[in-house]
This record gives sequence, structure tokens and C-alpha cells, in this order.
Amino acid sequence: MKTYSHIKRIMKFGFISVWIFLSGYFCARFFLTTPEKTIISENAELTAQIWTCSMHPQIRLPKPGLCPICAMELIPLVIKKDLSAGIPELALSPYARKLAQIETTPAIRKFVEVTVRMVGKIDYDETRMAYISAYVPGRIDKLYADYTGIPVIKGEHMVYMYSPDLLSAQQELIQAIKTFNNLSKDTLPLIRKASRQTIEAVREKLRLLGITEDQIKAIEKRSEPTDHITIYSPISGIVINKTAVEGMYVDTGTKIYTVADLSRLWLKLDAYESDIGWIKYGQKTEFTTESYPGEIFSGRISFIDPVLNDKTRTVKIRVNIENPEGKLKPGMFARAQVKAKISGNGKVVAPDLAGKWICPMHPEIIKDTPGKCDVCAMSLVIAESLGFAGESGSVTPPLVIPVSAPLITGKRAVVYVESADNEGVYQGREIILGARADGYYIVKSGLNEGEKVVTNGNFKIDSSIQIQAQPSMMNHPNEDLSQSPPEQQSIETIPSGSAEFTAELMPVYECYLKIQADLSEDNLISAIDNSKKLQKTVSDLNIKFTDTKFSRQWSPIFLKLNEILSRFAKSADLTRARECFVDLSDYLYSITIDYGTPFKENLYRIHCPMAFSGRGADWLQKDKIIRNPYFGKTMQKCGEIAETLKPVK
Repeated sequence: MKTYSHIKRIMKFGFISVWIFLSGYFCARFFLTTPEKTIISENAELTAQIWTCSMHPQIRLPKPGLCPICAMELIPLVIKKDLSAGIPELALSPYARKLAQIETTPAIRKFVEVTVRMVGKIDYDETRMAYISAYVPGRIDKLYADYTGIPVIKGEHMVYMYSPDLLSAQQELIQAIKTFNNLSKDTLPLIRKASRQTIEAVREKLRLLGITEDQIKAIEKRSEPTDHITIYSPISGIVINKTAVEGMYVDTGTKIYTVADLSRLWLKLDAYESDIGWIKYGQKTEFTTESYPGEIFSGRISFIDPVLNDKTRTVKIRVNIENPEGKLKPGMFARAQVKAKISGNGKVVAPDLAGKWICPMHPEIIKDTPGKCDVCAMSLVIAESLGFAGESGSVTPPLVIPVSAPLITGKRAVVYVESADNEGVYQGREIILGARADGYYIVKSGLNEGEKVVTNGNFKIDSSIQIQAQPSMMNHPNEDLSQSPPEQQSIETIPSGSAEFTAELMPVYECYLKIQADLSEDNLISAIDNSKKLQKTVSDLNIKFTDTKFSRQWSPIFLKLNEILSRFAKSADLTRARECFVDLSDYLYSITIDYGTPFKENLYRIHCPMAFSGRGADWLQKDKIIRNPYFGKTMQKCGEIAETLKPVK
């Protein structure tokens, strides 16, 4: 009996213990999870509760539980909408922010450089060319420069020719001198003066016939005329054209040689219409040639064509370049760039020209004070009158954000700004962008200095909002879907990870993998060609998806891919191409996370920790053999598999 009572007391105590444990568990679960689920501002309401997996972010369920793939406990992801302004917001827990790799950067004021890249060809300086022609009719008896390309020196004899027309002029000079010498000392001064004037008139006549001062003195000393004349070179340079041969009869004005001084040349460039605003007279220009790889030459812009070519949409730019060693040759192709430092008011800041005086005809003439040009004697003008800003210290820098921050949708640009009051709360905002410069966009309006914008993970935020049928910043805020035609109102949204949607993206991945292979082999031409094919593939898909259930999902994806590929197609070298490729890789990885891979086999995310000076970068591959697109053949095997992306089931 005592044993029964003892057992009964033990069972009662155990029941109470279990009841206390369960009560504590549910209370703790309620109080611990409630704050995580309600990260909401004062004027907002909870519109959707989403639960995702830390290992498989494509899993999004309406209630807590276990991940259907790996059985890990799901974590909350809260989307909210500001009721007062109708602006979509997303609140992420610290763990969710880490999972989504959200990064923010404050908008700052700093001077940035717009790099304008141009291509062109080296040509002769037209101001340093001369023709050697016949001043009188006659016969060429001797050509001292007997082939094209021979160098000549100013004053060097070039042509020896027979001309009977010279005899009469020489006889006039000899006779005029004899007449003057025969005048007696008693001759009236007026007559002596007239005789001297006659001699000077005949000398000038001979000068106009191409006779030099030394030749005139020789005629006067010899007192006998000659029927031959020697023609000398008026400049030093290279004979670039020879149009006569010995024994040939020529008339007055017949061109015999063309001589060009190659110690200074012109570089003629084509600047695109969109870049004209950053190009100013007098700017320093750097360029390279195929003949001297790695060697940088420089010059100053001396002319900007006032007329735009309406067929090519380009403007001709001319640069004066010094060529003392004769390395540069007319006809060489060159790749040039102008770096324009931009101020807050949009003007170009040129520290080397600030407060300087420059010649409007010869940009190489720069002085600290006003004066005259040493070449043409024109009055110098202040550099600010040519479109330059003042000194850097007196100019306000522009407000800038990294290029990865805005989502560009054609005519609009939007960013996600982190709330200053609530950490982890991101609000969409439309901004107006200026030029892209030095890895940054200039912000004309819409942001304040110090506000933090999302620079990594912004598309994930926008797509997460859109997938839940919330207003996306990629759509215009004034668009009213209720007024759309019936067929547009009935468009469906394909679930994330849908094999139906992912299969349509197969051509995109195939072109991407070709670009990755090209860059790993340092093949820039093929990479640019495949980027253009990818751009066309994306464009074709966009047309195909129009008025289908895919259109809402595809529209923002198309816009971002098109922006990246447009930059890729304009890459002037492998460095620029690889900078675009890392953006393309990050974006395609985000698409893969949201929608899954279209391949039946695994896709691998490879990470190279040394890319971009230790910043690191990722790319996608179908196999495990490392082929690094950021180092190419230099370090092709650098990298490691960071993640395995399994096919959609």
C-alpha cells in the first residue's frame, strides 16, 4: 500500500514537471519569435509573413517549419508596406541579411573621373607641310631627292633646272647695277635714289622667281646671267610625295615634291555623341598604339569639330602630339582616352589648367599670366572661358553612389535605402542619375549625403517584394494595374524555382558559359562577340515573354541584363570586360538562387579570393575543373568551389 502511494506521488510530481516545462517552452517561443516577426515601422502594417531556409533561400513558405530539402528550421522574412506613402519596404533579420549578402554604402561627395575612350588614326600636321614647285617654266636637269621617304633639311638643294626665263631678269639686275655704278658723284641725289630703287625692284623680282639671297649675290658678283636655277627645301622633314622625274618639262606652279615635318603630328579621333560634354579644348589626352605596347603617349586637344556626323553620331577630335624621336608614323591606329574630373555643377575640373592662360589656336602654349601666344601672337584666354571649372578647392564635389547600387529600368533608376532609424529595413526610392564615372554614378537628385544605399543584394530585395505580389520599384509608381486591359490583368506569377520558367533561361546560361570560357583564355574578341549574342538572346526572350505569364518576372531581369551587356560590348580591353563579367556573374547567380538552374546536372559557383586586388569574385561553371576568367592564362587554376547549385526538380 505504501509502495502504491509512493508511486502515485512520483507520477503526480512528474506530471507537474512536464506541465511546467511545456508552459515555459511555449511562452519562450512566443516571446522570442514575436519581435522577429514584427520588425515594422510606426506607419506600416504586416502584409506578408515569409519563412525561408538559410541553406536554400529559394524556399519561401507562408508558415514556420522545416526546410523540405535539408530539414533545417526555417527563419522569418518580413515584407511590409508603408501605408502613408505607398512605398514598398522589406525588413530583414540580421541572419537573413547575412544570408542575402546585403551590403550598403553611404552616398558621399567626392570628385570622380569620367573616362572617355576613343579610337582614331595618326595623320600629318597640315600646318607643317610644304610643296616644292617650279617658280618658272623649264626643264628639270637634276633631282637631288630622287625617291619618296628621303629626309631633307631646311635649305638643302632639291632641284636643279634649266629655265631661259631667268636670263632676262638676271640681265636686268646686272644692267641696273652697271647703270648705278656709272653714275658720277655729281649726279643729282634724286637720280641716284631712283637707280637704287630699280636695283631693289629687280632683286625682288628674282626673289619671287625662287632665287635666294645667296644666289642673287652670286649673280651680282659674277656679273653674268645663268640659265639654270637651284631650288631649295623650305622646311625640314620627309619627302612624302614626288611627282617629277629628271628631264621633265614643267610649267610655273608644277608640284615637284611634298615635304612633311613629322616632329609634330595630329591624332584624329572619333568621340561619341554621349561623350562630347566631357571633352574640352586644351585637355590632356593619352593614347597607345599597337607598335609600342605598354608605352603611353600624350597630347592636347586642339580642335573639336562643331558639326556632328549624323550617320556615325560622332564628332571629330584633333590632338596635337609631339614626335621628336620619330616613333609615331602617319596612318597608325591609336586608342586614346580623356579623363575628365567632374565637379558638382557638371563642369570639368582640370588642375593643370586652373588659373592658367592658354592660346585658343595652340593649346600647348600655357602661361601663368595674360599675354601673347609665342607661335601666332594671338591674345591668351583664361582656361575657365573654355568650359573648365575653377580650382579643386573652390569647387563642390558631386554626390555619388557605386554603380552597383541603382536598378536601371530604362528611363528610371531606383535604389533601396536603409532606414536610418530601423536597421535592416530597406525602402525603395526613385532617383535621377548623372554620368557614370570611375565606378560611380553621379546623383542629380533623390538622395542626400550620408544615406546608405544597398550595393549588393538590391535585386534580391526587389524580386522578393515582387514575388509576393507587392509593388516593385522596377514598376512605375503611377501605374495603375486596375486600369490595364483584361488580358494584362490576368497575368500570373510563376512561383520561384519553377522548372517551367527556368527552362526558358537555358540559352542565357549557355551564352554566359561561353563568355566565361573566352575570358579564361584571354580571348577578348570572342568574349565581346558572345556578349552581343547573349544580349540578342535576352532581347528575343523579352519579346517572347511579352503578353505571357512570364512577363512580370522577366521585365526587371531583362532590363538589368541588358544594362550589363551593353557595358560589356563596349569593353576596350580585358580589364573592362572582366569588370562587367563579375557584375554579370553576380546577377546570374542571384537569378539562379531565385529560380534555380536550368541544367539537369549540377552548376558550381567558383570563388577566386585574389581577383580584383584581393577583393575576390565569383563565377558559374558546369564542371569542377577550375578555369579562372579573371586571371585567364596567367593563373587559370586559381579558385575553389564555393557552392553546388542543384537542378530544379
